[in-house]
Amino acid sequence: MADTSPAPAAARRGSDYAGLSRRIAQAGLLERRPGYYAVRIGLVAALFAGTWAVFAAIGDSWWQLPVAALLAVAFGQVTLLAHDLAHGQISRSRRTSRIAGLVAGNLTVGLSYGWWMDKHTRHHANPNHEDHDPDVSPDVLLWSQKQAEASRGVARVIGPWQAWLFFPLLTLEGLNLKVASFRALRRPSLKGRTTEGLLLSAHVLAYLGAVFAVLPPTKALLFLAVHQACYGVYLGCTFAPNHKGMPVLTAEDELDFLRRQVLTSRNVRGGRLMDIALGGLNYQIEHHLFPSMPSANLRRARPIVRSYCASLGVAYAECGLLESWGQALRHLHEVGRPLRQVRR
Repeated sequence: MADTSPAPAAARRGSDYAGLSRRIAQAGLLERRPGYYAVRIGLVAALFAGTWAVFAAIGDSWWQLPVAALLAVAFGQVTLLAHDLAHGQISRSRRTSRIAGLVAGNLTVGLSYGWWMDKHTRHHANPNHEDHDPDVSPDVLLWSQKQAEASRGVARVIGPWQAWLFFPLLTLEGLNLKVASFRALRRPSLKGRTTEGLLLSAHVLAYLGAVFAVLPPTKALLFLAVHQACYGVYLGCTFAPNHKGMPVLTAEDELDFLRRQVLTSRNVRGGRLMDIALGGLNYQIEHHLFPSMPSANLRRARPIVRSYCASLGVAYAECGLLESWGQALRHLHEVGRPLRQVRR
């Protein structure tokens, strides 16, 4: 897919976004980086295959638990590559991106590429909008006091304490994505449901078959639990710091494309190691403004975007990883306040 965000109305000639877009294009930051992605894909493939090789070599041993954590990192890195494929960062060809995305998402990590791409497209179009962004729709967690006041069921029970439960709940995110992927197969709107279903089933059979072939049932179940828990937390550390705790928009908020993307996003500082761990998503502001920009170019785009936002008086949020989590957790705690008051 060439770009998961729709062509912004604000990109009209002379708009604020158009001015920034011209600067980015002149700097050559929208050009593809085939060499970078060839190396990155090779390293991730080596990590993924190497981890499974270590798993097979160790055999029946409790030392498999650290391997489960390492495998979670490998799964996370593959998921980040699937993300870049969905945005057309690796290839301009939609067909090539889709085939590679199905292999990386469905077959390798058990995540429906088509379902996730549709969900992520809607997120990019309206980030942190309580009516349109599926990532802040009320489910188990609540993201605005309006959602808290209207909550029912599990969300209302968890809501008062959701900040304290956030990280424990992240351990279930890997499993939640697999369940959501299989549930999405029932949707007639999902393109290539048969192919997606076959690849998801092949992943589950190969994944469980490999683990239970090497480990006895008790160790196998513990391995699966550690792997899925670490995978969920890793995904949470990759995606959640970028928007959680930033302003939640409503129907009353009328912002142009540039401000809608910048004011709801947060960058995470941390240098090259953070770039690798988060797959470039630590430059979330730049990524939301230019979704098809190769992740290797986001670092270079940052000073251009930051300076441009300063010239317009648009707030540019950036902090360290721990502080980003602090802001997210404080926001979750504040959202749950009306529910705590009801219980008094």
